[in-house]
Amino acid sequence: MAKVYIVQENPNVNVIGAGRFGDLIPLLPPGRQITLSSAPVTKLLKNKLKDFNDKDFLLAMGDPVAIGIASMVAGEVNNGKVNMLKWDRENQCYYNVPIDLYQKGESNE
Repeated sequence: MAKVYIVQENPNVNVIGAGRFGDLIPLLPPGRQITLSSAPVTKLLKNKLKDFNDKDFLLAMGDPVAIGIASMVAGEVNNGKVNMLKWDRENQCYYNVPIDLYQKGESNE
């Protein structure tokens, strides 16, 4: 089954709706901030995202630096492809924003 990797848990945010995309897996605990060194978090995220694939998703929530690292790691593991879940406030649901970093020759803009 697909996995939804939650970059950083937030006990004040209900992410149950993202469960329709796969099993919810938190990567970092609430409140953890990256300050002077990103190395420990990078190592942790590389380990937790080592099996990230086309069926999986990242839910971008938490420390912006952690979101950046998780996105980079997931993209590295999966040949530049990452499915990001984005919350739509108006429709009150998550939707998938697929990213293909190495896509060549195609543009909607």
